[in-house]
Amino acid sequence: MSKRVLMIAFHFPPLRGSSGIQRTLGFARHLHESDWQPLILTAHPRAYPNTDPNTDWDLPKDLPIHRAWACDTAKHFSLAGRYPQWLALPDRWLSWQLGAVLTGLYMIRRYRPTALWSTYPIASAHQIGATLQKLSGLPWIADFRDPMAHEGYPADRRTWDSFRRVESKVFSRASSMVFTTQGASRFYAQRYPNRSQDLHVIANGFDERAFAAAPPAARDWGARWLLLHSGVVYPEWRDPGPLFAAIKRLRDQNFPDIDRLLLRFRASEHDSFVHQRAQEHGLLNQVELLPALAYRDALAEMQSADALLALQSVDCGDQIPAKAYEYLRCRRPVLALADAGSETARLFQQTPLAHSAALESVPEIEAALCRLIEALRKQDKATTPLDADWLFSNSRQGQTRALASLLDQSTSQHLEHIARHVARGMQ
Repeated sequence: MSKRVLMIAFHFPPLRGSSGIQRTLGFARHLHESDWQPLILTAHPRAYPNTDPNTDWDLPKDLPIHRAWACDTAKHFSLAGRYPQWLALPDRWLSWQLGAVLTGLYMIRRYRPTALWSTYPIASAHQIGATLQKLSGLPWIADFRDPMAHEGYPADRRTWDSFRRVESKVFSRASSMVFTTQGASRFYAQRYPNRSQDLHVIANGFDERAFAAAPPAARDWGARWLLLHSGVVYPEWRDPGPLFAAIKRLRDQNFPDIDRLLLRFRASEHDSFVHQRAQEHGLLNQVELLPALAYRDALAEMQSADALLALQSVDCGDQIPAKAYEYLRCRRPVLALADAGSETARLFQQTPLAHSAALESVPEIEAALCRLIEALRKQDKATTPLDADWLFSNSRQGQTRALASLLDQSTSQHLEHIARHVARGMQ
């Protein structure tokens, strides 16, 4: 009989969003391969900012999915766009905690899971995990992905303090804490040295089955070269302004073929910001802003682009955008604008197709653009096959195997702890 894990995840279909949502989806698809049955506890779709009508999520047909009552404070509890801040601490989905705890207790009684798992970046998911762990005594794995409270983030002090309180609760109750990069793990090892042995890295990855099911790639932009950014453009951390400045400088120098670049921002969620930055540098004729696509269509677009664009500021050096793994899987040239010492830059160093520069350095970006354009002139679209071991280790399937191993370890340690407690009681 399969072991069961109750997975607490706000981000789940039909929510539409970035590829980070695919993390829980990937685990749910592949855990059965390691003899674990996932049980999904998520939020009612009314709380989601956007939903995707696509129903083909390729989930196991017998996957139990329970949705707790949930609302978005900013959408449902605001008056003239204003609402009390305490209704949005630690996040705007605070309202789902009570319903999720009650639903979680019902699921624990019905399915008898042997472990709990919760995932950030919705901090209230960890609060739900902490409550269910306290009430059930089950071993709990807290999936942080990226750091929660760190220098400059969140900018609001009350939110920052609430994040630190959630962190403290996690580190006092969870069996293990999971991060997507070594840098994030080191950050928390310094903050909580007494728990450093309980920190683990399970990276993001790409879903090979989704790539296989994606529609055929197609080109439709004529003689121009498409440089595609697929996903959210955060104004604080993924500002394309320095890139636009570098392009303008190359245009002013009459650099050959710089005008052939067409920059497409797909599903940026901050179109007005990107438009303003493009307008400041006179690049509106080279910048496209397009809405979100269904996930598999987005993968097809990435594979058909001439090159892919990654943006990351220097203060996000411990993080890797989930999209980066999909970029690598596409085997397209990448303009990787991230600090040389960052986790993202180190990931892109694994491919000769990456042209790297610091996002904050216009001269570095100019040089990287020149290298990229030279590669595009040569039609350098390397089709060499990816190493099989690399392919598996960076896939969702490979990362799910790592999670299953951690679940096995946590439940084994939990049973040993119970056995020692019983033995002491019998003495």
